[in-house]
Amino acid sequence: MNLIDVVAGPYTFKARFEEANAPKTCAKFRSLLPYRERIIHVRWSGEGCWIPLGDLDLGLSFENHTSYPAPGQFLLYPGGISETEILLAYGGVQFASKMGQLAGNHFLTVVEGNENLAALGKMVLWQGAQDIEFKIP
Repeated sequence: MNLIDVVAGPYTFKARFEEANAPKTCAKFRSLLPYRERIIHVRWSGEGCWIPLGDLDLGLSFENHTSYPAPGQFLLYPGGISETEILLAYGGVQFASKMGQLAGNHFLTVVEGNENLAALGKMVLWQGAQDIEFKIP
């Protein structure tokens, strides 16, 4: 169960859990599956989309964290100086909030469907929030 399907808008991606480097984040996210939400365009970070989770406390700390995810990498920011969130980079990203630069736990990487990342990002930017679902294939 190292791969999951991510369906966002009209696009389907396969993503790999980054278990070796973010085992606690992967385990916590797995416990939420199947997970459905809406994804919106980032405000501060560049070419990315995010799922705001408000003050949700997942009981996580930092592991495998970065401020510069590559396209196709999902980060989970466990909260702290900004709200808890999940971010998907589709292009150049410097992860930030109105409080300044952030770092999130890189826990998933898109391994199939990467050619549709930019199209998803532009759809979310110009057409608004899209449904997203993470599920076991």
